Amino acid sequence: MRHSPVTSPPMVAVAHGSKDPRAAATVEELLSAVRARRPDVPVLTSFLDHAPPTPGRVLDGLASRGTSDAVVLPLLLTAAYHSKSDIPGVLARVRRRHPLLGLRTAATLGPHPLLTAALERRLAEAGVEIGDPGTAVVLVSAGSSDASANATIGRMAREWRARGWYRVVPAYASAARPDPATAVRELYGAGAPRVVVASYFLAPGHFADKVRAESLEAGAAAVSDVLGAAPEVADLVALRYAEALTAGDRATAV
Repeated sequence: MRHSPVTSPPMVAVAHGSKDPRAAATVEELLSAVRARRPDVPVLTSFLDHAPPTPGRVLDGLASRGTSDAVVLPLLLTAAYHSKSDIPGVLARVRRRHPLLGLRTAATLGPHPLLTAALERRLAEAGVEIGDPGTAVVLVSAGSSDASANATIGRMAREWRARGWYRVVPAYASAARPDPATAVRELYGAGAPRVVVASYFLAPGHFADKVRAESLEAGAAAVSDVLGAAPEVADLVALRYAEALTAGDRATAV
């Protein structure tokens, strides 16, 4: 007798979304890598803004097909407004419509050592020697109105410096200071022999393009690519899913 394979609860990955079609394509590339790691898990894509489908629509579809449980996984690099407000708001509305659908919410991707490893991979691909004591790094995130999210980037920078770099400083593409171009110029002004920029973005788009152009104009020797479908990021998505299941937190209310 043939038996159907056991299927784990679906993963509903929630990305920020962008008007730039490269962003959605990059998210799909990442999730394809996740599916290869977890073939037992139905992995569904959703976006908070600018691109379909929304997480609410995806969860409505699961509920209509009789799915009893799902894991909502934010493809977000720091815990800020989207993870603290937008996603809980979506899930509260879904729970009102589908009270029998059990929802677990995974942690945001960052911070995590796997993301630091992915940053180093992208820098190495840009020709940067990892941990070079003659190289200073500007760690650039999108920036947030949430001070704790920006503080997380600052903490990452301090911890990353222990890898041997001349110096590592945080910068932000919006909503906080310094901006990356200013950080590059300040490092050179403080005597850094070489300055490179590490792009702490999941997918390409306006911010990543702006950071690259302005950082190079300010004299950066290299600007790394976005994290995208780096193997470490795919591993981390699979890990966050597993953590959400083993936590045993079947949430029924926000």
